[in-house]
Amino acid sequence: MMSIEIEPFGVQPKLYTLENSAGTQLVLTDIGASAVSLVYKGTDILLGWDDPARYYDGGGDLGATVGRVANRIAYARFELNGKTYTMAPNDGVNNLHSGPDGYHRRLWQVSGSGENHVVFFLDSPDGDQGFPGRVQLWASYTLTDDDEVILEYRAEPEADTPINLTNHSYFNLNGHDSGDILGHTLRLCADTFTPCREGLIPTGQILATAGTPFDFTETHTVGERIGSDDPRLVSAGGYDLNYPLVGEGLRPAAELTGDRTGIRLTVLTEAPAVQFYSGNFLSGERGKGGAVYARRAGLCLETQCYPNAVNEPRFPSCVVKGGEVWKSRTVWKLGIADNP
Repeated sequence: MMSIEIEPFGVQPKLYTLENSAGTQLVLTDIGASAVSLVYKGTDILLGWDDPARYYDGGGDLGATVGRVANRIAYARFELNGKTYTMAPNDGVNNLHSGPDGYHRRLWQVSGSGENHVVFFLDSPDGDQGFPGRVQLWASYTLTDDDEVILEYRAEPEADTPINLTNHSYFNLNGHDSGDILGHTLRLCADTFTPCREGLIPTGQILATAGTPFDFTETHTVGERIGSDDPRLVSAGGYDLNYPLVGEGLRPAAELTGDRTGIRLTVLTEAPAVQFYSGNFLSGERGKGGAVYARRAGLCLETQCYPNAVNEPRFPSCVVKGGEVWKSRTVWKLGIADNP
């Protein structure tokens, strides 16, 4: 039987705990429309915070809904309909996750909830973060009895504007408090990647992964080639790369397996790409239950548009026309590997 429990999380925010008939639990908070924990077979596989203040201060974006535009925008500016828009540079000269006032730091409203789902709502005014046009946004989480977490995004802009929402959860399928993810095995459903120049801004090229340490078309452990002397790995401190996905509609993007638990996460998405980030900038913060989140204690599989798409004509556009409805869906499907 599905159930939902709602409890305080500090003074104003709340925690929403969804539980399915198998005992799988998903805990959410209205700060950043964030996923705080995901417990499967007794193992919490998401990094997160016990202190709500860490979600308000950004906290590495753990579990958060990121926008209006996730990932990087070169030189914190772009041109749209003949006008130049500027944002706050917060990653060197570039803008990352829409700057210091990202959606992941805000208290969202809950516009609906039930035994198996919570819907968060945010009203983003014209000029917010430097972007044109008011946008109304919804981010919903649904936990099914098949151990799937369904993330659905909806945006309704009043004017043409870039939109690229994603979830920034850090996964460790051995448990959030179990150390690094280097022994996890990963397969990505992509045979190309978008290489980057300085500042992790894509060059605009789309290259084949074959023959590079970025090739996950066959299963590899995360740590197998992360120490390679490929300059693109060295400059990023590990994996932090966009992989274009082929096809339309809901389709597989990634398959990740914990080497100690055998827990398998299959990611399916309608988004055009997935960003694989190996937690290179985690630096020993104390998370839930006092767990230490050292470098590479978790990894992200962010389903989204291409980075800097708003400035790169060779990439699929992330601009949504005023009056149109933008939607995107991602599914996290949990299971146990046949041969962990």
